[in-house]
Amino acid sequence: MVLFGKPEEPEFSKVMDQGLRRPSNVEAMQHQHRKSVSNKGLTGASALTVRQSIFPITLVTILFFLWGFAYGLLDVLNAKFQNSLGITAAKAGGLQGAYFGAYLIGPPTYSGWIVRKFGYRWTFIAGLSIYGVGALMFWPSAVYRSFGGFCGSLFIVGSGLSTLETSANPFIATCGPPRLSEFRLELSQSFQAIGSVVAPLLASRVFFKETDDTDLSNVQWTYLGIAAFVFLLAVVFYFAPIPEVTDADMALQAEQSSGLTGYVDKPLKKQYKLFFGVIAQFCYVGAQVGVAAQFIKYSVESAKISDAAASDRYAIGQGLFAIGRFAAAGLMMVVKPRWVLLVFMTGVMIFIAAAMGVKGEGGVAMLSLVLFFESCVFPTIFTLSIRGLGRHTKRGSSWIVAAVSGGALFPALTGLAADHMDYHKAMCVPLVGFFVAFAFPIYLNTVCAKELDGFRESKIGYKDEDGLAMGDIQHEERRASIMHEEKGVLPTEKEVAY
Repeated sequence: MVLFGKPEEPEFSKVMDQGLRRPSNVEAMQHQHRKSVSNKGLTGASALTVRQSIFPITLVTILFFLWGFAYGLLDVLNAKFQNSLGITAAKAGGLQGAYFGAYLIGPPTYSGWIVRKFGYRWTFIAGLSIYGVGALMFWPSAVYRSFGGFCGSLFIVGSGLSTLETSANPFIATCGPPRLSEFRLELSQSFQAIGSVVAPLLASRVFFKETDDTDLSNVQWTYLGIAAFVFLLAVVFYFAPIPEVTDADMALQAEQSSGLTGYVDKPLKKQYKLFFGVIAQFCYVGAQVGVAAQFIKYSVESAKISDAAASDRYAIGQGLFAIGRFAAAGLMMVVKPRWVLLVFMTGVMIFIAAAMGVKGEGGVAMLSLVLFFESCVFPTIFTLSIRGLGRHTKRGSSWIVAAVSGGALFPALTGLAADHMDYHKAMCVPLVGFFVAFAFPIYLNTVCAKELDGFRESKIGYKDEDGLAMGDIQHEERRASIMHEEKGVLPTEKEVAY
């Protein structure tokens, strides 16, 4: 499917033909200020070491915090709008619909095209700029108390953040040794979870502490500050040293790992694991957002507490979410990520069912534990879905990000169910989404185990006894030279290249 110009994915044979001409990982770090990069050319970034990837990953992790802050603030604003504008739970779900609906449009079209055409740097800058414009639009929306204006502003914010995610998620997953892909994204997204904790705390303790239910003035100042910070961050990314990892680099990396993974280059239409991952991500994110959107109202109904107290309970739940991500990241250093995903999804299923039947503070505790076990699901589905995509990595990543649009559907359905029943019974809607997503780790652990474990065993990006990164052209040249010195003949170009 081509929506903008010609396909930007490289042909596998042409990637392999570049052979000896491919740059080293040192050159990838030295050519970080190029205006754009061809997605069909090798940059040497397929064999970046842990040390080389630390700074760019740290910088991009800031974006995850920013996304988490916006997401956490959205859930509190949902309850605020319900009170101040006197709207139903189903209509308040329109906020999620506007925010997450942008994910359905951006990643498969302009966001995905930008990251394939111009590379990660310019996609970061574009996403931050769009986000900043959306944040500025909250000012007139708050002045005129326009629910439609807020929805429009959130759609623009969602467009910016979906563009950032289209680049940030695959960048973190591919920037560094492939065996640490799941760990890197899990750890970076842990800071997204911290943002989700900070946002509702600031909302209840600072932004809306001394305002009544009808006062939305602090909303405009909050987003004005966010806009200023975002535009400043866009300038930082223009000058920041960011290596470009192309689809050609990922094709080479996948081929170099084929002995362990059984990788064979396939057309996009035959990437069945990716398609299953998209469906699972759509249902999971929808269910997650459905739970988060109704958490405060659920707590009020279940424990008979005020909205402020319920916001505190939600902050505790988000704290458990953040702890769960750090815990999952640590587990992935010693336990296979596909096992971690299966265990955490099992926990989600158990406690969402319990939350439907338990009342009082116990029900709030059950729903909080759902947030804990949700923690690792999104990033792990993402990384495991793009494993082995090779030259299709960027397009496949954009489809996984587009699946976040499930958050536009499930909250409205959950709110509609709550309007006609109660918030406990309404949790049956997220339960259905979680059930569909639960099938994905079962599939991974039964059908895709060999492939996924092969990437985990890969040594690409790790240094050998000579201090050269395995998988890098310098390592390949050294290995070929030693081998042919023993034979007393010179290596061929093909043997050096591979």
